[in-house]
Amino acid sequence: MVVEIIEYTSAGEIAETLDKKVSETKSTLGEYLRRLDDIRALAEKSKKIREVVMKLAGKKASSESLGEITIGHLNIVLDASPFHELTAIEAVVRSHQERLLVLQKAREALKWLDQLGDTEGLNYLVVESEGVPERILFKLS
Repeated sequence: MVVEIIEYTSAGEIAETLDKKVSETKSTLGEYLRRLDDIRALAEKSKKIREVVMKLAGKKASSESLGEITIGHLNIVLDASPFHELTAIEAVVRSHQERLLVLQKAREALKWLDQLGDTEGLNYLVVESEGVPERILFKLS
């Protein structure tokens, strides 16, 4: 987790930054959802073909993770199937959905800042965790 302190010169600047992050996250999420739909269809076709072949061969589908190795905390999949890709994209989609929700809640919580308008000589030190404001320090300059 990355924690940073970012200095803003106005409440509007904080709001604009959050709005931009929300917009970027929505855009990225939309791209991943489109990819998810595509790979889901491919994974279903692959599953059907695999089931038919295994049935014709008289074998049971194995759930072993052949071709997967772990090095430290890194999981490496050799010869990735559509199912591997589907699982990966689903995890990314969930992550972006959670980030979007957190950003939207943060923006909603900061609505009161919009009422401050421009305040001469006041800077805002914002403690952000993963780009989401957690604490705001008012600093007179």
